[in-house]
Amino acid sequence: MTTTNRTPSDFLPSPAWRIADLGRPLPDDPHAVSVCLPTWQANVGYEEGDPAVTGAMRCGYPRFFLHPTVLRLFAAAESRFAREGECCFVLPSQRVAERCAAFVERHAQVPSRVDSWLGGLAVVTLPAAARTWAKNFWQHAGEIVSSRRAASTLTEIEGGSPPASSRQDAQTKCTIRERIANAVGCHSDDVFLFPSGMAATFAAFRALQRLRPGRRSVQFGFPYVDNLKVLERFGTVGAGVEASQAVQFYPHGAAAEIDRLASLVADEELLGLFCEFPGNPLLRTLDLRRVRDLADRHKFPVLVDDTLGTFVNVDVLPAADVLVSSLTKYFSGAGDVMGGSLVLNRQRPFYAGLRAALLDEFEDLLWFEDAVVLERNSRDFVQRVQRINQTAEQLCHWLRQHPAVGSVYYPQFETPENYRAFLRPGGGYGGLFSIVLREPHRAPAVFDALQISKGPNLGCNFTLCCPFTLLAHYQELEFAERCGISRYLLRVAVGLEEPEWLIEQFSRALAVA
Repeated sequence: MTTTNRTPSDFLPSPAWRIADLGRPLPDDPHAVSVCLPTWQANVGYEEGDPAVTGAMRCGYPRFFLHPTVLRLFAAAESRFAREGECCFVLPSQRVAERCAAFVERHAQVPSRVDSWLGGLAVVTLPAAARTWAKNFWQHAGEIVSSRRAASTLTEIEGGSPPASSRQDAQTKCTIRERIANAVGCHSDDVFLFPSGMAATFAAFRALQRLRPGRRSVQFGFPYVDNLKVLERFGTVGAGVEASQAVQFYPHGAAAEIDRLASLVADEELLGLFCEFPGNPLLRTLDLRRVRDLADRHKFPVLVDDTLGTFVNVDVLPAADVLVSSLTKYFSGAGDVMGGSLVLNRQRPFYAGLRAALLDEFEDLLWFEDAVVLERNSRDFVQRVQRINQTAEQLCHWLRQHPAVGSVYYPQFETPENYRAFLRPGGGYGGLFSIVLREPHRAPAVFDALQISKGPNLGCNFTLCCPFTLLAHYQELEFAERCGISRYLLRVAVGLEEPEWLIEQFSRALAVA
């Protein structure tokens, strides 16, 4: 289907919001990367492992929730490699499996084994009691086996003929890289593809560790949860130093914290500074110009995650040494495939060293079937984002006037001068925003009454709402609130629905506040 023949209704599933929709894939696809959690209590139940919730889930966000097809692949590996009391994780390559094994052994203090398997896969076998640490690696590192690759491998195990990669599939990846290069304004040779956005961030982090060993990193601004976890749990400074001390965290990303950063870098060489543009979930934007000035004067690399701003809206590569993006989100839009990208800025002094360090262990782990879907989905990326920009802006202005709404967090309202400094001609403020009610404790009732799709993920062609703090920080709610993130915050990712329809849905839901 060509993009010119598509209409907004082609993208939109039936809204999944009723209690009966619990566990339904969003969209209705075997490889969906979101799942319907239609009530506040369902989200709590998911976080607490309530079987009534988890048992109903047919999928989930693939780094957090192991897809049923992936679990079948793990079971097949266990039947071959595991002994009594052991479990297996299947990883996309030998190198990834070795990283997983090292992570588990470091944190759980238990031995594990790594074995090669079919089609370049590798298996980590470890004590079942340490399974949580392998799951943490899967979540934080993002170097996952996709549901499509798992299905292909199971077909091979069962004696069938799995789909074979071809020269055309390689060209598909070239097309994706060129599409990103054209959008960002760089050479396609400087674009690298990964199986998830977190895998891209993790690769950049490891490259920096090889290039600048023994140094602390900085996380500037409150980030998406796993961005900080990578720096904390994989960071190394020296013998006897806790991993959490390997990162200096400035949670608010405000001007006063840039002053403190300036004092830090005057006395200490950094591994690098990591930031989002804008941040998730408060959509605040750091003063990237000032950070860039500090980086130039004190010679440290800057990594920027522009997933929420998107290539369409903001041009942050000139201020970054490394640019990472989750292609799962706006670039794909359909919500049925994972992917990530990393772009190196060849105009920056760390370019040659970073490129060499990255290539030292880079592997093409984006499964070719996923690449085909990603390329097809992204053909109308620009047009979709432009439409989403307009709808989100209209909805946010309406919400700001609603008497039940206390705060609307959106780049147009939060530190807009920092965002506009990198706004592209014709760009907008994106499709993500968060709200906190005037009476925050009424959020569960409003969420339950809201008749739109509800689940994790963002950047889809259909609107999604979730109680973000519960999902991302359930085990650390007090920490999140100390950083200014309310436990009652509702995050909304706007899709391609008509703005009038969305306003109607929010009007009805807010009536219960």
